[in-house]
Amino acid sequence: MTTRYLSLRHWLRVLMPSTCALCGGGCDDVVCDACREAYAAVQRMRCAQCANPIAQIPSLPRRREPKLALPTAQATLDPRLRGDDVCEGANICGTCLSTPPAFDATVAAVDYAIPLDQLVLQLKFGARLALAPWFARQIRDAVLARPGLPLPDLLCPVPLGPGRLVERGFNQALEIARPLAAALGVACHPALALRTLDTPAQSGVAPSVRASNVRGAFAVEDPDLVEGRHVGLVDDVMTSGHTLGELAATFKRFGAARVTNFVFARTPPHP
Repeated sequence: MTTRYLSLRHWLRVLMPSTCALCGGGCDDVVCDACREAYAAVQRMRCAQCANPIAQIPSLPRRREPKLALPTAQATLDPRLRGDDVCEGANICGTCLSTPPAFDATVAAVDYAIPLDQLVLQLKFGARLALAPWFARQIRDAVLARPGLPLPDLLCPVPLGPGRLVERGFNQALEIARPLAAALGVACHPALALRTLDTPAQSGVAPSVRASNVRGAFAVEDPDLVEGRHVGLVDDVMTSGHTLGELAATFKRFGAARVTNFVFARTPPHP
């Protein structure tokens, strides 16, 4: 069965070769390895709460101390599953310290900038759905790059309003959330969050009114599923953070213990 499957994949690649969504070269994926290494694999120091880039503070070299042996059970436990995010207290930006958002953490794979912003546009407006699993893999890699980050109990995509869902035909956040849930080994609940107000797109309103544009726009379908649990919110792009903040606040009102955002791209703040 495995040999037959591999043979089928081989002939599919021969008959229908894939091209990189960035450079147009032939590859076995939607983005070639060279473009991924050049653009998507670049790691940035980010605020652990909002994922905005922050300056890395140089530290003085320290004397290497011997590592203490952990108890056997703790040593073998994957650090991502221990529930102790060792990054959280260290890298918090001034904005989050002065005005804490409703969400507790944000994982972003890349900056929303040229040329990766074109991938988001191809998915959202060009219906290139094959990009969604690739986005999910980049988010998974960003999660693995943060040792100690507690995994959520469940994932919930940011919902679209009914009008926009009919117009587009799919919710790009859900298309990312499904493969991400499989990669992280957590459940995906597509309809857990409801958009009760069909608000204008955040990209089409002034930054000064984006918070009020989404205020009261969400509801929770099953509050019992949320109470006391860690909810992961999934979206393609995080810009101002008001949409995810309002959704996180909604989940917190229904008793969520923690909310973490998982986004493919984070829009850097304007200088």
